[in-house]
Amino acid sequence: MAYLTLACAILAEVLATTSMKYSDGFTRLWPSLGTAAGYLLAFVLLAQALRTMSVGTAYAIWSGAGTALVAVIGMVFVGEAVSAARITGILLVIAGVVVLSLGGGH
Repeated sequence: MAYLTLACAILAEVLATTSMKYSDGFTRLWPSLGTAAGYLLAFVLLAQALRTMSVGTAYAIWSGAGTALVAVIGMVFVGEAVSAARITGILLVIAGVVVLSLGGGH
């Protein structure tokens, strides 16, 4: 159950970060509210996941998956450049999360 809660926290964080892109520096109301609500939900869900998960493992998954997903969203939907270096970086983030998760305290 903790991993499902963590996955929902990641989704909320990714949606919040994407909303921030469209908030135009917090000058547009709805994307700004989406950003605030998404981050609030993300932290509440992360806190719930931390009740039963180790902080190192949970945070590695949360931050790494969020970073990789936001980078992919930027390339696919926002028109950011796609390059071999960016794809390699995303794969390295994912590999780092896997290594930290496998070696994390249980």
